[in-house]
Amino acid sequence: MSSRSATAYPEVEDDTSDQLQPLYHVILLNDEDHTYDYVIEMLQKIFGFSESKGFSHAVEVDTKGTTILLTCDLEQAERKRDLIHSYGPDWRLPRSLGSMAAVVEPATG
Repeated sequence: MSSRSATAYPEVEDDTSDQLQPLYHVILLNDEDHTYDYVIEMLQKIFGFSESKGFSHAVEVDTKGTTILLTCDLEQAERKRDLIHSYGPDWRLPRSLGSMAAVVEPATG
C-alpha cells in the first residue's frame, strides 16, 4: 500500500428536528484481522462512503486505534454498529474469523 496522508472526518447528520436529541458517535475499533480493502469495502456498503473517505478511515483506525465514522441519534448509531458487527470476516485473511468491532459512545462537547 502506498503511503498517503489522510485525515478522516465523521459524518454528521444535519437534521434540525433532532437538535434536542443527544448525539452519539459510531466508533470503529482497530484489529489485525482485517485488511484496508475490507475496511474500505465495508464502509462503502454500510455508510455509502467514497473509496477515498473509506481509505482515510482505514488509515486512521490503523494508526490511532479508533476512528469516528458517524455522529447521529442513538437509534441510527446502534443500527450502524450492528451492521458493522454483522458484516462478516475478511475473506482475504484466513485468520479473520468475524466482523470488526465498533462501539457507540455519547458525543460530548
